[in-house]
Amino acid sequence: GVVLIGEESHPPYDRPQLSKQFLCGDASVDEVIRPLRLTPEHGVETRLGTRVVRVLPGEHAIELAGGERVGYDRLLVATGVRNRRLPVPGAGLEGVLDLRDLAGSERIRAAVRPGCRAVVVGMGFIGCEVASSLRRLGVEVTAIEPLAVPLERSLGEEVGRVVEGMHRDHGVDLRLGEGVTAFEGDGRVERVVTRRGDRVECDLVVVGVGVEPAVEILAGSGVDVDDGVLVDERCRTSAPDVFAAGDVARHHHPVAGRHLRVEHWQNAVTQGTVAARSMLGEDAVHDEVPWFWSDQYDCNLQYTGFAQRWDRLVVRGSLEERSFIAFQLSDRRVVAAIAINQGRDLRRSVPLIRGGAEVDPEQLADPAVDLRTLQPRSPV
Repeated sequence: GVVLIGEESHPPYDRPQLSKQFLCGDASVDEVIRPLRLTPEHGVETRLGTRVVRVLPGEHAIELAGGERVGYDRLLVATGVRNRRLPVPGAGLEGVLDLRDLAGSERIRAAVRPGCRAVVVGMGFIGCEVASSLRRLGVEVTAIEPLAVPLERSLGEEVGRVVEGMHRDHGVDLRLGEGVTAFEGDGRVERVVTRRGDRVECDLVVVGVGVEPAVEILAGSGVDVDDGVLVDERCRTSAPDVFAAGDVARHHHPVAGRHLRVEHWQNAVTQGTVAARSMLGEDAVHDEVPWFWSDQYDCNLQYTGFAQRWDRLVVRGSLEERSFIAFQLSDRRVVAAIAINQGRDLRRSVPLIRGGAEVDPEQLADPAVDLRTLQPRSPV
C-alpha cells in the first residue's frame, strides 16, 4: 500500500494558481487548485497535518513529531522548498506576508482592499505574478528589486526590460537596483525602509526573495544533500530505497549533463512519475526539458531550457510589441527559449534544445522559417 504523509492539512493540490486566478478571487479553491480526491479504491492512506522529523534509512523508517515511527519498503521525499525570510528588523510584523501555500494566498487576499498600498519585495516569478494580481485587484503596488531588471537571472537583461515595461505600463512603482533594510510599524507593518533611506508607506508587504530546499528531515541520515537532495536520473538518492522528486530534488539530467534543481510544476509532475516507476523497479529515466509559464497582465510568458550562461540572444518577433520568442544560444546551440504570447514556437523549440545541434542564428530569427525544419534529424 501507499501512505501519504503531509504537514499541510489540505489534500495535495495544484499550486500555480495561488499567485494568479486564486489570488485574484476569480475562482474557488475547488475550481482553481483542484485538490486531489483520493477514494478508498485508490488504496492510499493519507496522514495529513502530520510532520516528519527525520528519516532513518538504516531502520527503513521515518519518525513523526511525537516520536511515532513508520516503516517503509520504499520512501519518496517530496518536501519541496520553503521561502527565504528577509533578515531585517521588522520582518515578523503583522502584514509582512509571503506566498508558498494555500494559507499564504488566503492571507494576502484577506489583507487586500481596493486602493490599499502594497509593497512587493523581490521581482522573481512569484513577485511579478503577485504584483500583477494585486494591480488587477485595484491595489497600489510598489515593487523593490535589487537586480537591474525583473527576472534578470533567468531571462537576462534584454528580456527582463520587457517585463519591466509590462509592470510600469500597469502602474507599478518599480524600484530597481534597490534593497530593503527594515520594516517599520506599531505591531503591524506601516512602511518599508529601503537601502537608500526611502520610506515607503504601505498597508501590506509580500516578500518573494527566493527559496531553500526543505531537507532538514535528512540531517544525520547519511543521504547526500547539496542544495537539495542529490538524486540520479532515476530519482534514487545515495541511500538504498530512498528516492526524491520535485523542488527538493537536485537531479542529474541526461540532456543538460549536470545536476539541476528545478522549481517548476511540470518538473514535479514528470519527475514524480519517474520516481514512482523507479520505486516499482522499472527502468524509468527523468530527461524532460524543463518548462514553465507565468501569466502577468495580458501576457503569457513561457520558458524552456537549462541556460546558466549564454553568449548570444536571438529574437524572433518584436520585443516592443511583446510578441516574440527569444533564444539563448551557447556556441550556436539553443540552450533555452523565452516566449511572450508565442506558445506554439516555444513548444517547437524544445527539440532544438534536446538535440543540441548547431543552428543558424539568422534562420532562428526569421519568422518565415518553420522551427521544425531546424530540428536535428534522427540517424537512419
